[in-house]
Order: sequence, then structure tokens, then C-alpha cells
Amino acid sequence: MSDFVTEGFHHVTLVAHDARRTLAFYRDILGFPLVKRTVNFDLPTTYHLYFGLDGGKPGTIVTVFEWPDSPRGAAGVGGVHHHAFAVSDQAQQLKWKRWLQGKGVPVSGPYDRGWFTSIYFTDPDGQVLEIATVGPGFDLDEPIEALGRELIQPNPGRLVGGRDEAAIRAMNHPEPVEVIDDAMRLHGIHHVTGFTDDLVAANEFYERALGMRLVKKSVNQDDPDTLHYFWANYDGTRVLPASDLTLFGWPKGARPAREGTGQTHHIAFRARDEEQLSAWREHLREQSIGVTEIRDRTYFKSIYFRSPDGLLHEIATDPPGFALDEAPDHLGEELRLPPWLEAQRDQIAANLRPLEASPAGRTR
Repeated sequence: MSDFVTEGFHHVTLVAHDARRTLAFYRDILGFPLVKRTVNFDLPTTYHLYFGLDGGKPGTIVTVFEWPDSPRGAAGVGGVHHHAFAVSDQAQQLKWKRWLQGKGVPVSGPYDRGWFTSIYFTDPDGQVLEIATVGPGFDLDEPIEALGRELIQPNPGRLVGGRDEAAIRAMNHPEPVEVIDDAMRLHGIHHVTGFTDDLVAANEFYERALGMRLVKKSVNQDDPDTLHYFWANYDGTRVLPASDLTLFGWPKGARPAREGTGQTHHIAFRARDEEQLSAWREHLREQSIGVTEIRDRTYFKSIYFRSPDGLLHEIATDPPGFALDEAPDHLGEELRLPPWLEAQRDQIAANLRPLEASPAGRTR
């Protein structure tokens, strides 16, 4: 198994109703530059937008399918509850709270989760998002060499019903925040949290399929009757950033997730290159896990498989990246299509609703 340990998240993919509204939120409010505007290769009548930091560095990428005719999705087993983005510390987190409120986005928190501090809000389609501090880390209440071995009961002051909600609401940056400065900028994906109805099966699956190890067993601090487990790339000396998948343990027979707007379509993990991707595919096959053929997504190649509770996973290559067909300082400015769709460009473009004016002042 040592050869097959995930190196963390590559991207997460969400489903949205309106690409223009999504662009305004993720680029202009959260500060994720648009690094590629293209279409869903499997449904080319709709946009597929890619947002990411540092030119679309793996681990910082959020992609969005525009499904304008889709009904609203619903959270549940086999789905994602929220995505968390990392920020350096609580001072910068409070700036985010003030910034988001100034943009008309309701925010809850900051909540002391012990291992990090969190604020929560939703995107325009209702997907729950979190901004979490990078520390203090999972070794706060367990030795770094022995994470995830015991069930940790949080301090009652961190649990719903025991914390001072009025004081939490009042915590804020003292002045309006007019711009996202360099200190505030998000670092990319902190963790992803989903739902399962079998934590034992989930633990066996993530260890076997992705080489992930338990780094924390605890309870949902907003619903202490629900267990909350955390997995990551963990070698006994450190927890790799941007590799932390967490699950709330719901009872057997709990409602399943329903695909649609406001929900997550899939989460993707990293492969260094196509050779490693092929090795990952064979590894999954050897584990009797159903996996697709390698698919060419132009900016990466990838494979897909599902966890026992139904959550769709992808493993995607780091290269070639988003500068494959655009200059690094002009990413996301023009509609890009894969070679096999170029012959249909005029028809595809005519069926897409124009996005808002670009930085160059052109509407596309």
C-alpha cells in the first residue's frame, strides 16, 4: 500500500444553475481566478468553469458544471456536506467574515473546532462552504505519532448548546474590508466533508483504495450524537495539507444524496502523471473496485470510481495544466474547446449564454 497513498486533492466539482452568477461569486467574492472557460465534455451544451490559484495549481481548483435545467440537489449519504478552504489564521479569517458580510453573504462562526477554527456560508446555489484556519492541527489532543486511535470528545464549550453563540456572532474584524489583500488570500482546499451510513466500511475503503489513514475520530460538534471521522495522507509524523477527507456517520437507511444544483458532483485526487494514473487504475482494479478507462480531459487525464456509499471520486493528473492552450497571464479569457469539439464551435458557442464582461471589457 505504500506505493498507493493519495497526494491529496486535485479539485472539487460542483453543480450550479447560472454560470454568470457562479463566476461573480467564486472569482469576485472568493478571489479564485477563472483559469479555464470551456464546456462539459460529456454535455457540451453547458459551461464547465475552472477556478484556481497560482494558474490552477492542483489542490486549489474548484470546477463548476452549469446545469440550468437541473432541479435542486439534496445533501445525503454518498454526497458532500461542505468544502473548506484554508486561511492562515483567525485574524485573516475574521477579515473574510467582514468581507463576505459586506458583499451580502450571511456568515456563521467563527467556531472553535479545536484542530482549526471555521466560518461557514453558502454559494449562490446553496453549496455549504467553510473557511478554516491551517492550525493548530490534529496533534492538539493526540500525539502526532498516534492520531486517530481514540474517540475524542470535544470540550463542551465547543459543542452546540454549550458554546456562547452571541459572543461568536459578535466576533468580527473591527473595520470594513475593502479588498482581498495578500495576507487574506485563501490557500486552496483545506478539507472536504461528506456523509456515509457506514464508517467502518468507509475506513476500510479509503485505506485500501487511497492509502488514507484515520487522523481523528470525534463527533459532529453541531450534532454531538453523530460521529465524525477524518482521513488524510498521514505517515505518523505529519498530516499532508489538502488531503483531509472527513465524513459524518449517519444511521443505516438515512436519505441518499440527490444530484443537482447546489451539490457536489465529484471530488478528485492527484496523480503525478499518466504513468502513475495507469498504476492507480490497476491498483483499484486489483482491489475489485469498479473504475473507468482513462479519460482525456485536455488539461489532465483521469479515472473515476465510487465509494461504497456512492460518492463519485476521480484521480486526475497534475499535467499538462491550464496553460496548455492559453498564455499563463490570459487564462480563462476565451472559450476553449477540445480538438474533437472544435468543428462544432459555432454551434456550441451559440447555445451558451454569454458570461459577464471580461477584464478586457468584452462580453462572451
